[in-house]
Amino acid sequence: MDNRRLEAFSDGVLAIIITIMVLELRIPHGTDLPSLKPLIWVFLSYVLSFVYLGIYWNNHHHMMQVARQVNGAILWANLHLLFWLSLVPFATAWMGENHFAAVPTALYGVVLLMAALAYWILLRAMLRKHGTDSLLARAVGRDLKGTLSPVIYLIAIAASFWRQWVAGMLYVLVALIWLVPDPRMERALATGGERS
Repeated sequence: MDNRRLEAFSDGVLAIIITIMVLELRIPHGTDLPSLKPLIWVFLSYVLSFVYLGIYWNNHHHMMQVARQVNGAILWANLHLLFWLSLVPFATAWMGENHFAAVPTALYGVVLLMAALAYWILLRAMLRKHGTDSLLARAVGRDLKGTLSPVIYLIAIAASFWRQWVAGMLYVLVALIWLVPDPRMERALATGGERS
């Protein structure tokens, strides 16, 4: 089965998730700058989650570019990833509305952790389909970022009950790690050719 339909479906779901998330930004009742102050935490959580969803969209797109075929296991693994990503708007809104309180901040980390694990499962399903000598396998390599991120999420979840700002900074750290351009996929595409 060709992967273009899977990629298009996933793109659509991610677009809907981002749209749902932005609807949580409520319009203030005042007309001056101080009326925006109550929205600061909601806006900060929105920006962080928007970046995360952008990172997932970008990496998912690159993974689909180097993969040629999908099967039933990949379809289910992709749905599993989309399930966890669909919870991002809820966790984002709860954390932002409660000014990064302990339990909402921890739940946000749990959702990020589960999304990271779901992405890892999807990647493994794709590697099983394409083989260890495939273009995808060469592009992924050792996947240090993918291994390090869940560890940081676990630390951040625990830190949520101690110092929420530490958890928030760890979530930002993971986003920054992934924002740094990763040339592996582009390099693999340049040396191995695009999907047919």
